[in-house]
Amino acid sequence: MYRQQITNIYKGSKQCFLYLCVSIMVKREKKYMTSEIKKRIIVGFWILYAVICLAIVITFAAIANGSIGYMPPVEQLENPIDKYASLVISSDGKTLGSYAHSRDNRILVNYNDLSPDLVKALIATEDIRFASHSGVDIQGLFRAIIKRGLLFQKSAGGGSTITQQLAKQLYSPGADNIFERLLQKPIEWVIAAKLERYYTKEEIINLYLNKFDFLYNAVGIQSAARVYFNTTPKGLKTEEAATLIGMCKNPSYYNPQRYNERSKGRRNVVLSLMANGGYITTSQRDSLMALPLTLHFSRMDHKEGLARYLREYLRLTMTAPKPERKNYASWQTQKYQEDSVAWETNPLFGWCNKNRKADGSFYNIYTDGLKIYTTIDTRMQQYAEDAVREHIGGALQPAFFNEKRGRSYAPFSRTLTQAQVDTILFRSMQQTDRYRGLRKAGMDEANIRKEFMQPVEMSVFSWNGRIDTIMSPMDSIRYHKSFLRSAFMAMDPRTGHVKAYVGGIDFNDFQYDMVNGGRRQIGSTMKPFLYSLAMIEGHSPCDKVLHVQQQLTDENGTPWLPRNSGAKRVGEMVTIQWGLQNSSNWVTAYLMKQLSPYTLVRLLHSFGLKGHIDPVVSLALGTPDISVGEMVGAYSVFANKGIHTEPLYVTRIEDSFGNTIANFNPEMREVLTEEATYKMLHMLRSVMDGGTGSRIRYRYNLRGPMGGKTGTTQNHSDGWFMAFTPSLVAGCWVGGEERSIHFDTMNEGQGASMALPIYGLFMQKVYADEALGYSPVENFDIPPQFANPCQEHTEQELLSIPADIGGIDKMFE
Repeated sequence: MYRQQITNIYKGSKQCFLYLCVSIMVKREKKYMTSEIKKRIIVGFWILYAVICLAIVITFAAIANGSIGYMPPVEQLENPIDKYASLVISSDGKTLGSYAHSRDNRILVNYNDLSPDLVKALIATEDIRFASHSGVDIQGLFRAIIKRGLLFQKSAGGGSTITQQLAKQLYSPGADNIFERLLQKPIEWVIAAKLERYYTKEEIINLYLNKFDFLYNAVGIQSAARVYFNTTPKGLKTEEAATLIGMCKNPSYYNPQRYNERSKGRRNVVLSLMANGGYITTSQRDSLMALPLTLHFSRMDHKEGLARYLREYLRLTMTAPKPERKNYASWQTQKYQEDSVAWETNPLFGWCNKNRKADGSFYNIYTDGLKIYTTIDTRMQQYAEDAVREHIGGALQPAFFNEKRGRSYAPFSRTLTQAQVDTILFRSMQQTDRYRGLRKAGMDEANIRKEFMQPVEMSVFSWNGRIDTIMSPMDSIRYHKSFLRSAFMAMDPRTGHVKAYVGGIDFNDFQYDMVNGGRRQIGSTMKPFLYSLAMIEGHSPCDKVLHVQQQLTDENGTPWLPRNSGAKRVGEMVTIQWGLQNSSNWVTAYLMKQLSPYTLVRLLHSFGLKGHIDPVVSLALGTPDISVGEMVGAYSVFANKGIHTEPLYVTRIEDSFGNTIANFNPEMREVLTEEATYKMLHMLRSVMDGGTGSRIRYRYNLRGPMGGKTGTTQNHSDGWFMAFTPSLVAGCWVGGEERSIHFDTMNEGQGASMALPIYGLFMQKVYADEALGYSPVENFDIPPQFANPCQEHTEQELLSIPADIGGIDKMFE
């Protein structure tokens, strides 16, 4: 192909060369030349011309075989772009984000998915004879040489074809000067000719648009369409396509985000060229040129967009290496054990390091162009994030600031001493990048502390947007600790599909994921697990107990007497159902006295609670640290007829060619018998209908069938709310970064005040969106014989009850 290009150059330039050279010399020496001299000059010029042509042939042959400059091997020419970002896609088909190396966030798009106007704009602007040349446009090349090189007309346009520009993007390093750039040109011509041999015209256009860097981490047309216009390449309007193609001349200079008018002018030039090329009419051109340049700009950043915490959780999970004890700190024993189990039992954990491509290498989430299909619904995700913002940012945080205003110990508890506060702050200081950088630079501890006390300019978080201010790094640490944190997750209890995942209040400033990363005491949300054990062992919701303080003795003989703040009906006979409905610690302690903490721990693990749990009597009041994700999975048991469904985040993974290379299915196991399940369902519904969760009814007007449980830990450090409907189970936690950061009073610090409102706001939005398919009148499917757990069964009903409900031991066989 490149030889054909040389031949074309030879034929096109032969006569021009002779004419110019001979005519000039002949005119000057005309009166003095003899015919013999003329003949010698002509022969000399022919020899010179032959030498030049031979030199050109040799040069291009040397370039072609790699003797001069860089010539990519065939493998690279056949696969010039082998690095594509992996996409994270929601269950409703929306792109949540991508995984890529910082400067290579390219998303693969096929030619058929390009807007026709995009292709027309590119050809009209960059290479009007694209369909007819073979990589090098001779006419355009000579026009560029004469007009730009000889006549110095900068507006005359360049001579590079789309194929040459692709060759430059793919293989030419940056040139330091114009001479170096001129030396690169012949190499690009040869590469362009080879590319034309390997690819169709459509493939070349597709490669060009997939390769071009449109700024803001938008590499390739798919990313650019999303960043600038929040659409796909196929959905680009004519004027939008013209804007992006206009950037190809100089993306920084024609940046529409920074230079709107300048970019609009360039867009109009492209529209004029499209009209000149016959791709649009003059009337279309005029009407489009009159339009303002309107962007729907959003940066292509993993810290932006929906479900940021989930995307980071999936990234860390899929790229996790095989656990080795040496890679874990001494205090990370439990983490090492959990990861080791996950490596063997969770197909998603370490997926990239457990699965190989056809060439034998492991999958790379950053370069292999995978499509990761998640269970997240973008509408429900948005509702969840909005609910967290509305409650935490709009109500709870202002109340917290108001309570702590003017108090020297803020934002910590008033029970802490100044020395304890200082210890917490200096420990946090040692965990910052600034501290590690200063230590690496050789600064000692004393000087680092002084450095952290010096005011500097910085930008800090606020619920109303970032604030530019001046404060010391130490004050910044204290300031950011004053913000309450939250986590929320909702999933389908039957399929395990996680519909919404909010790991924190803002991923940019608070990246620690409290859905699956953080673990906090669960308080009274533990009680339904203990009550479940009691139901398995034959208790009934309507069994009565004396409502008085209980005394239990642990294995060391130490008495344990749980308190019951705000106790009602003291000294009266109350039902077990009343005890759960009102979250009575005394009724809970009574049941714990009848049961074994060891048996309870076994049941907790079957509910999906991971990690070590101490089998102590105080376990009944929620002392273990559990994650929100585990709690949501555990409460699926009550909504799913006693079946535990493990949360599922990804349904399938496709490779860059659209082939499904992995499928994921929910893990299920039976935890409760049918009778025990319906007993628990009856009690947990009563929590919402007159119990500690009743403000869901009167404050948020959610009247449909649902069950749930509030939870508050010691000193109201943690507020929890767990709830479920027949088709959706959700959990929410709210608290401080440190356990010592909390409200000083119970009124705002309880789970019903801190966490329940987020669920209430979320469900209001979900029910209001009828397209989601969740009905506020959907009821639980309860067999008639279990409708009233306090009613005596008839002989016919007893015959229909499974025989294996007699005890907990049967459940664990």
